[in-house]
Amino acid sequence: MQSLETYVINLDGSNDRLEAISARLTDFGISFERISAVDGRPLDLSTVADYDEAHAERYMGRRLVGGEIGCYHSHLKVAERFLQSGARYALVLEDDALPLCNPVELLEKALTDLDAIDPKWLLINIGNSKLKIATPLKRYEIGGHQCELVAAHYFPMTTSAIVWSREGARLFVEQHRKIFAPVDNYFRHWLTRTGHGYSFTPPPVTTTEAASQILASAGRGRKTNKRKWFYGLTKQRRLMQDKFIAYVHKKRFRPAQAPKHGNA
Repeated sequence: MQSLETYVINLDGSNDRLEAISARLTDFGISFERISAVDGRPLDLSTVADYDEAHAERYMGRRLVGGEIGCYHSHLKVAERFLQSGARYALVLEDDALPLCNPVELLEKALTDLDAIDPKWLLINIGNSKLKIATPLKRYEIGGHQCELVAAHYFPMTTSAIVWSREGARLFVEQHRKIFAPVDNYFRHWLTRTGHGYSFTPPPVTTTEAASQILASAGRGRKTNKRKWFYGLTKQRRLMQDKFIAYVHKKRFRPAQAPKHGNA
C-alpha cells in the first residue's frame, strides 16, 4: 500500500525486540522505518519544558513518571516523521506489537471504507481488546482473522498499534502544548471529545506481553508517592465524564456513507 508508511518505535539497544518485530513484519512482507524511542526514564521532569505537573495532578490525580513522558515524546516524534513523508496514512507499532493477521492487507480494505464513512477520521487504535461504547460499521476477514471496524466513541487505551490520518497526526503535533497525561490517556481525552476515532474488534494486533522498556518502572512509580490522596475520586470522575460524552456521541453518530455489513 504505497500511501501507507509503517513505523516501529524501538529503544536504542533493544535489539532483541527489534529483531522479533522485524521477523513478524517480514513474514507479512511489510517493510518499515525504525524510529528511535525517547528514553524518559533518566529525565529530571522539572526540566521538561512541555510537562505540566500541576495539570497532571488535577487530571490524573498523580504526577507522571519519566517513562510516560518518553512514550509521549516518542509518539510525537513518529507523527512528525510521518508528516515529513508524502504518505497518506501511517501505521505505528511499538516493538512489542504482535500482528494476528497482515495489518497492511486489512488497512488496504478498511481505509477505503473509512474514508467514505468519515472523511475526517483522525486515529485508529488497532491493538486494544477492551472496547466500550462503539458503533459497529463493517466486518473483514484477513488470513483467517475476522474483525469489525467500529466507531470508538470511548477511545480505547494503549498505543501498541495505531493508524494515523495526515489530519490526525497534524492536529496531534500542532495542538501539542503541555503534557498532562500519558499519551494513551490523552488520546482518549482528545478523541472522546472530538470524535473521529476508530478501532477494530477483536483487535488485529495484540502484544507479546513483554513489559514496555520506554515505560519501565512507570507502574511502580505510579503506585508509590506519585498518587495524590484524591487519586481514586479523580479517576472515577474522569471515567464517568468521558463515558457520558461517549454515549452522547454514540447517539448522535451518523456515518457519511452507510456501511455495507458482511465480510470484505
